[in-house]
Amino acid sequence: MTNLKGPGPLIQSRARRSRPVLVADAIKDWVVERGLQPGDRLPGEADLITRFGMSKGTIREAMRLLQAQGLVVTKTGPGGGSFVGEVGKDRAHALLGNYFFFRNISIDDIYQVRIALEPDLAASLAGRLREDQLAELDEIMTAYAAPAADAEEERAQHVASLKFHARLAEFADNALLGFFIGFMAQILADLTVYKRLYAKPNHELWKQGRDHQAGLVAALRDGDAEGARAIMREHMQMARRLMEDQEAVVMKRFMAE
Repeated sequence: MTNLKGPGPLIQSRARRSRPVLVADAIKDWVVERGLQPGDRLPGEADLITRFGMSKGTIREAMRLLQAQGLVVTKTGPGGGSFVGEVGKDRAHALLGNYFFFRNISIDDIYQVRIALEPDLAASLAGRLREDQLAELDEIMTAYAAPAADAEEERAQHVASLKFHARLAEFADNALLGFFIGFMAQILADLTVYKRLYAKPNHELWKQGRDHQAGLVAALRDGDAEGARAIMREHMQMARRLMEDQEAVVMKRFMAE
């Protein structure tokens, strides 16, 4: 690892950064250079003190920073120590959602992106999903197999239907595409409120939405990429109109991990 003692090049180039932050960055560089994977053991505290020529307090603060980022996991007891951590999807979604907290994201913003991305996701998965994955999508749809009895149940069914899209996103080979689609589904499920719920459930919209998803699963099973793309695009456009009709807005609230 880089020795940070004294005014070396690293200190000079990042003079405004605190020593714990510099040590944390150097540890991350060391993990990358050695190709370490989640669960691999990191050097102990005494070793880090020697390598960096830093005080125990600086080393501990650097490790706390890495733990807060989810990049280091500490275990106690026999076989304990510090290990390379992996930032989970929920934490990454929460951090990104909290970034957008101050940027006034609208429902229209979300659907502009969904309409651009989700049809391509659907097309990319046509003919590539295993039967157990397709069965999982079918199982999700059982949560809204029948029309809602009232407005609140209708909203609950809408939230349940977002699980279909979040799970489909997890099947994506393109990790970036899957992550952002899943992120938008989570925002819609966790942070969306409806100013004007229908007085009575709209059974026609329920049928259209469910038929879209059932048709999509059939297209995915048949390997019909263009059919899957068209169904998903129509489904997204319908969902956008529904959100507009119900005057949906994104709440100003931080996302929990």
